[in-house]
Amino acid sequence: MHKMMTFTEQKPVKKLHIVSLGCTKNLVDTEVMLGKLRDFEMTDESSEADVIIVNTCGFIDAAKEESINTVLNLHAQRKEDSLLVMAGCLSERYQDDLQKEMKEVDIFTGVGDYDQIDVLLAAKKSRFSKSAYLIGNEERVITGSSYHAYIKFSEGCNQTCSFCAIPSFKGKLNSRDLDMVASEVESLVRQGYYDFSFISQDSSSYLRDKNVKDGLIHLIKRIELIEGVRSAKLLYLYPTTASLKLLKEISTSKVFHNYFDMPIQHISDKMLQLMKRGFGKEKTIEQLTYMKSLPNAFLRTAFIVGHPAESEADFKEMCDFARDFGFDRISVFAYSDEEGTSAYEMQDKLSKKVIDKRAEILGKIANEVMHKSLEAEIGKEVEIVIDGESDEHEYLLSARKLGWTPEIDGEIYVNDNELGEGVELEFAKVYKARITEKVGDKLLATVIS
Repeated sequence: MHKMMTFTEQKPVKKLHIVSLGCTKNLVDTEVMLGKLRDFEMTDESSEADVIIVNTCGFIDAAKEESINTVLNLHAQRKEDSLLVMAGCLSERYQDDLQKEMKEVDIFTGVGDYDQIDVLLAAKKSRFSKSAYLIGNEERVITGSSYHAYIKFSEGCNQTCSFCAIPSFKGKLNSRDLDMVASEVESLVRQGYYDFSFISQDSSSYLRDKNVKDGLIHLIKRIELIEGVRSAKLLYLYPTTASLKLLKEISTSKVFHNYFDMPIQHISDKMLQLMKRGFGKEKTIEQLTYMKSLPNAFLRTAFIVGHPAESEADFKEMCDFARDFGFDRISVFAYSDEEGTSAYEMQDKLSKKVIDKRAEILGKIANEVMHKSLEAEIGKEVEIVIDGESDEHEYLLSARKLGWTPEIDGEIYVNDNELGEGVELEFAKVYKARITEKVGDKLLATVIS
């Protein structure tokens, strides 16, 4: 007698194409969605995807435009019966308008439901939860690196900067529990990660919503206790909440680099007051000077050009300061008139032509500053981590200084090694290297140990 064999039919695996726009804080939320959608197969080809998700940015005009164009381009290429999802900041900020006008999109969701994306897809329904999502103990899928991860430790912001609409759709500061942050880092260390960038909208205000002052000092001390954390840095410090005590704590840490990422936005006293930045010129310079005096300090800042009432003299003052202070990297943003902000209501607005021209001038200064900072590295022995082969040539390896933020602060080409005949350099591993020269905006290095 023959036994009947039964075969269960395997459902074909659905394909997912996901795009994360804007900042690294958005990237963490995108990685949470990936964690919820592990049953999908990832594809780089949007035309093959069953589900396409765009995590949008709604910060300034250029970001909004990029978000909308990305959604429309993906819609034009997608296959029939696929689902197109618009998530994130832009979707949250303009939910009514977008749902009315962008009929191309199947599901809209904002900044409150990243951990519910699987539920929304199953129900094929749009949803906007009341409060912004802050990662809990959800497992996310880290993208782009096998050794570096971003750790988000708060959401929202209590500052009232004149130009910024973020608090209007991200809400007030909401700090993540310190033990939860530590346990995420511990889990990632077990998976082989050893380099971490800690991020939020206003990092130096961490835990102030829980009546804890200098919460970042508690974070630093807690992370230092985790065996296997080789390197860490804090991004997005805010002038008025980055106390001298905090800066000293960073400077004495064995794990956290003297990496100071503080967007000061301007330096003219008049403009700092109009921008509602809390600190004037003197205090800002005092703070920056202390940071710069620390060993191996790396200073990154950002400026906004063309804010209402910015005079030619204010702009010149900013340019002179940017050029001469000794920053390592500068980001330049053209003022964007955002509804719901106090700057939106101001008189004395500058024309787009003037704003663009100023952005171009300061952009050139930022470029000069970066080149000067890179030149200062020549001859130094530094810790680098190798990411893979470079796009430039198969014999050049792409690396970065361990203390740099990936894809933001620059790239080092390794073109030689002194480890002996036949020793192959490994990816994702830390080496000591000597910086030998600068070619264009890249440094060349020889691995020495």
